[in-house]
Amino acid sequence: MNFPDNLKYTREHEWIRVEGGEAVVGITDYAQHELGDVVFVDIDTEGETLSAGERFGTVEAVKTVSDLYMPVSGVVIAVNPLLDGTPETVNNDPYNDGWMVRISVSDAGELDALLDNEAYQELIG
Repeated sequence: MNFPDNLKYTREHEWIRVEGGEAVVGITDYAQHELGDVVFVDIDTEGETLSAGERFGTVEAVKTVSDLYMPVSGVVIAVNPLLDGTPETVNNDPYNDGWMVRISVSDAGELDALLDNEAYQELIG
């Protein structure tokens, strides 16, 4: 499995990549593998201000539905339009084309509470 060094990770298996005052959020390679074939992504929080740990959507696989949680506080400024018609993009490329949301980060200090690559790999064993 792939765990890029330039990302931060949550215990709920989301990743975040900071790009200036904004960040891109998705689910990890481990998460998509555990879910299986993703068939639907439901994110209806665009434009909303959410706190770290708050639910921003759901991802549905053949056998289960899983909530998606904000890694840090911020405003959801964009939802990946690719996921509407091709949700399997999450399985094929979770760290690039399969991203979920773009957010405006309101408290960059919250990033310090997230896991680095090594800590995340220890978490999942």
